[in-house]
Amino acid sequence: MQPILVVEDNDDTRQALTVLLNLEGYPVVGAEDGLEGLRTLLQHRPSLVLLDLTMPVVDGWEFRDEQRALPDPALASTPVLLVTALADAQRHADELGAVGFIQKPIDIDRLLETVRRYCGDPGEPSEGSPPAS
Repeated sequence: MQPILVVEDNDDTRQALTVLLNLEGYPVVGAEDGLEGLRTLLQHRPSLVLLDLTMPVVDGWEFRDEQRALPDPALASTPVLLVTALADAQRHADELGAVGFIQKPIDIDRLLETVRRYCGDPGEPSEGSPPAS
């Protein structure tokens, strides 16, 4: 199963998302800003990116611009879910071509429902995997 990439500058939020998703059975890689996020995207080829918008170094808007310009179509089109406290999150999600947004404070049920939609249920074998015995 491909990991989920959490790009979030707040250590507590990044850790909480990592622990939550790990407990649900999802592998997670984290990045503390958009620049590290782009490097991690290239290295780990995640199935979904959870992206904060307001970060130092490279923010979420710059991350998306760089991601969509990547020559690898699979990486350029990796789904992105915004995780933000901004009041106009829907507009930003639309402008950035994100699959949606989760407003901070995070609605855990909504987050997990969206993650399952794009990453599947971690309890189910992935395509090409042998059935569990």
